[in-house]
Amino acid sequence: VQLQASGGGLVQPGGSLRLSCAASGRTLSNYAMGWFRQAPGKEREFVAAISWSGSSTVYADSVKGRFTISRDNPKNTVYLQMNSLKPEDTAVYSCAAASRTTYYTNLAEPTKYGYWGQGTLVTVSS
Repeated sequence: VQLQASGGGLVQPGGSLRLSCAASGRTLSNYAMGWFRQAPGKEREFVAAISWSGSSTVYADSVKGRFTISRDNPKNTVYLQMNSLKPEDTAVYSCAAASRTTYYTNLAEPTKYGYWGQGTLVTVSS
C-alpha cells in the first residue's frame, strides 16, 4: 500500500488543521493506521492510531483531548483533526499502516507498522 499525507501548513497557536492520509494500491480496511511526528532534532514519536474498523483509537498523552483520528474506508483515507495547536506540535507528520490484526493498544509502537508515507510539515507559530 502507498500512503500520502497532506494538509500541513503554518497555523497560529490555538488554531486547527486537518491532515489527510490517502492510501492507494490496496484497500485501506486491510490496515490499522497511525500518525507519528518528528520535530527537528528530536526522535519520531507516536501521535494517534485507529483500528481497521475505526472502533478503537489510541492517543499520545500530549495530544489527548486536542487531536482526533478518524477514517473513511470507502474513501481510502485517514484523517487527523488537530485543534488547540501549540508551538510544540510543530513537526513533520507521517501516516503509517499496520496489519489489521494488530491489537490497538500495540499501535503506539512504530515497529508494528510495515508501510510509511512521506510526511507533511505542520508549523505552529505566531
